[in-house]
Amino acid sequence: MNGIYKAKLLAAKLFLAIVDGTLHHEERVLVKILEVFDVSLSNIEKAMYEADEKGHTCQTAKVLVEQYISRLVDSQSYMTAVSLLEHFSIRESGESFLLKMLESKEYRAAEKWATFMGRPILCTLVREYVNRKLQKHAFDVIRQNNLREEFPEIYRQYKESKLKKLAEKGCWDVAEARIYDDRQLLEYLVYLAMEAGYMEKVEELCERYSLEGFINVKELEESIPTHRYLQLDELSIKEVVWVDEMNSLLDATCDIEECKVVGVDCEWKPNYEKGSPPNKVSIMQIASDNKVYILDLIKLYGDSPNVLDDCLTRILHSPRVLKLGYNFQCDVKQLALSYGQLQCFKHYDMLLDIQNVFKEPRGGLSGLAKKILGTGLNKTRRNSNWEQRPLTQFQLEYAALDAAVLVHIFRHVRGYTQPTGDQDGHSKIEWKSHIASHIDNSNSKISKKKLKGGMPRPKLIKLHKASRLRSLLNKL
Repeated sequence: MNGIYKAKLLAAKLFLAIVDGTLHHEERVLVKILEVFDVSLSNIEKAMYEADEKGHTCQTAKVLVEQYISRLVDSQSYMTAVSLLEHFSIRESGESFLLKMLESKEYRAAEKWATFMGRPILCTLVREYVNRKLQKHAFDVIRQNNLREEFPEIYRQYKESKLKKLAEKGCWDVAEARIYDDRQLLEYLVYLAMEAGYMEKVEELCERYSLEGFINVKELEESIPTHRYLQLDELSIKEVVWVDEMNSLLDATCDIEECKVVGVDCEWKPNYEKGSPPNKVSIMQIASDNKVYILDLIKLYGDSPNVLDDCLTRILHSPRVLKLGYNFQCDVKQLALSYGQLQCFKHYDMLLDIQNVFKEPRGGLSGLAKKILGTGLNKTRRNSNWEQRPLTQFQLEYAALDAAVLVHIFRHVRGYTQPTGDQDGHSKIEWKSHIASHIDNSNSKISKKKLKGGMPRPKLIKLHKASRLRSLLNKL
C-alpha cells in the first residue's frame, strides 16, 4: 500500500510540474498519468503541501485544477479539459461550456462531457444537434444513452431516413434487417416499396409479418402510372426466353449469332457481409431487337460447363456481333471471378460500352435512358435475390429491360447529337472509336509485357483501326 501511495504522490508532483510549466509534456500524456495512477485531488493537495516551501501558494487542489482547466478551455483543448473534469468529478461547468464545444465542432468532447454530466445535459446536447441539423449525431446520442422515450420523433425520423436511403439504393434486405421488429418502421418500409412500385416486395412483407389494413396490392399496382418508368412493351420486345437447359441454350446461341447488335447485362445476388467474397453471377441477359434471352448461368454451368463455355465463346468472341454493355468491363470481371474455369469470359470481341460514349453520365443506365429515350428505368429490383428460382415476373422484366434498353439507346445514339462549343451548336456522337476487344494473355508465353505483379498485361485493341472490320461497322 505504501508503494502505491508513493507512486500516486510522484504522479501528482509530475502533474504539478506540468501545470506550472517547469515540465513540458503532451496533454494526452498528462491525462494518461492521472488515469493510470488514479491520482485524486487529495494526492495533489499532499504534493502541493510538500512543495509549498518551493513556491506554491496556499490554495486547494481543486482551485488549481479548475484554473488549469480554464486555461485549457481558453486554448480550445476541450477533450483534455473534459477528461480532467471527469477524472476529478468537477461538475460546475454549465451549458455555456457545451455550446463552446459545439461552436468549435468538438463533438466528441461535447458528448463525453454531456455523458459525464448526465441526462439533462444529454437532452440539451440532442436538441442542439437537431437545431444544427446534425441528425446522425443526435440519433447516436439518443441510441447510446437510451433517450428514445425523450425523443421518439427524432429517433423515428432518423431511422426512416436511413430506410429511405437503403430503399433508394435497392438494398431492401438490409433495410428489412434494420427494422428490429419495429412495426411502425416496418409499415414505413412497406410504404416505400409501394411508392417505388415494388409490388412483390409489398406482398412479401405483408405476408411475412401478417400486416393487415394495407390497400389491396393489385389495386395499388393498377393505380401507379405506368409512364413513370420505361416498360418492356415500349421497346417492342415480343418474347423473353428463360434458358436453363442445353437445347434451349444451343437454340439461343444460333439465334444470337445471326444478330448484328445485341445488348448484354448480368445480375447477381448482393453480398452485404464485409470481407466476404461476392456471390456468383446468377444470370446473363442477351437482347436483340425484339427478343431477350435470360441465361441461368448457375444451372447451365452445373449441368454442362463445356457446352456453356462453347456457346458463350461463340457469342462474346464473335467479330460479327456488336455487343452493347453498360460498364460491362465490371460485369466481365465478375463473370471471370464466378466462373474462372471458363475461357469465354477471358476474351471479348466487338464490345461497345455505352457508358464510355457519354462523357458525363448521370444516374447510371436509368439516367441515360431518360436522357436518350425520355423515360428512365425502375431500379428498385437491382439488389434483389437473383439466386432464387423461379425468378418473379418482375425480376424477369427488370433483367430483360436492362439488356433491351441498350439496343434501343444504341439505335438512337447513331443519329443523336449533343451540344458543342461551335457555332452550329450540336455534333454527332462518335461511338465507333469506343468499340474494343480484350484478349487475356495471362497464359501466353509470347507476351513480354508485364504488370507490376509479374502478370502479363492484357492487350487492348481498338477495333475501329482495323480495316478488316470497318465494313462490318458500316453495316450496323
